[in-house]
Amino acid sequence: MKTIKIRPIVEGSVEGEALVSPIPISFLGGVDSETGIITDSENPLFGESIAGKIFVFPESKGSTVGSYVIYGLSVNNVAPLALIANKAETIVVAGAILANIPLVDKADQDVTLSIKTGDKLVIDTTEEIVKIKKVE
Repeated sequence: MKTIKIRPIVEGSVEGEALVSPIPISFLGGVDSETGIITDSENPLFGESIAGKIFVFPESKGSTVGSYVIYGLSVNNVAPLALIANKAETIVVAGAILANIPLVDKADQDVTLSIKTGDKLVIDTTEEIVKIKKVE
């Protein structure tokens, strides 16, 4: 099992399956807050749901309203288990705080290259680590 160091922003310990976006995502217009489905047709994950997954992405883009989309995911019970970003901007931080979704960033390596969709992850913000069990 591989371990990477992270910076916790919104605390929490979770285990789950990774869903990895290789490109930045806009939560406003890129994710449906009622279903959790990625609606950005330019994203390779178009049509996939982030609900119940640990969503991994390089960074966000777009409007500050994205914070409310993240909160809406929680209200509609389709939120991700956690968020892992290379760089978490204010939009994502505010949304994760409002929705109480664990959020980490600034790993000691590029998370979009170290983690693959389907990998089993354990996030421990107390220890400041993510454990990665590679999918075979």
